[in-house]
Amino acid sequence: MFTGIVEELGTVRAITPNEGGARIEIEARTVLDDAELGASIAVNGCCLTVVAFDADAGWWAADAVVETITRTNLGALTPGARVNLERPMRLGDRLGGHLVQGHVDGTGTVSATRPLDDGSCLVSVTTTPEVMRYVVQKGSITIDGVSLTVTEVTPTLLSVALIPHTQEVTTLGHATPGTVVNLEIDVVAKYVERLVGSGET
Repeated sequence: MFTGIVEELGTVRAITPNEGGARIEIEARTVLDDAELGASIAVNGCCLTVVAFDADAGWWAADAVVETITRTNLGALTPGARVNLERPMRLGDRLGGHLVQGHVDGTGTVSATRPLDDGSCLVSVTTTPEVMRYVVQKGSITIDGVSLTVTEVTPTLLSVALIPHTQEVTTLGHATPGTVVNLEIDVVAKYVERLVGSGET
């Protein structure tokens, strides 16, 4: 379980295709402080497993399967790309964002960015009705692993406001129209739908 509070911007070092998936090597430091084989690290909001690492040299690797490559923006990564990284939360940690599973529900495309007078930036993302059905104004959503509050909702579009800090320490500060982003909806919404739909209380 994650919180959507990005710990570090990593840099893709290498990508090696394998049987439809790929091994992704990422340069990083902070997330390797307590790294071990089999540990989880979220990359752009997608939970991956550490399969190799060298903390002294500052890199780690994960294998992304076909499902991950096709359903997230990880399949479009190239060497040199920056990625948002977060380790799972520990029991007893503060929940600074919201409960994030690291299971991407779908992708969206940045349709517009607009700087605001207070230094923040309004980012609008279009996505599918299957994702939008769970999005509500003032609700939580994870975009490329970043926990954000929805400011506007239409049938096919959602908007969020990025404060200057978020723009500086995450990849979203460099997002432009056409950028594909990973989306994870609030898991509470999915459980509520299941319970209401089944008639359970």
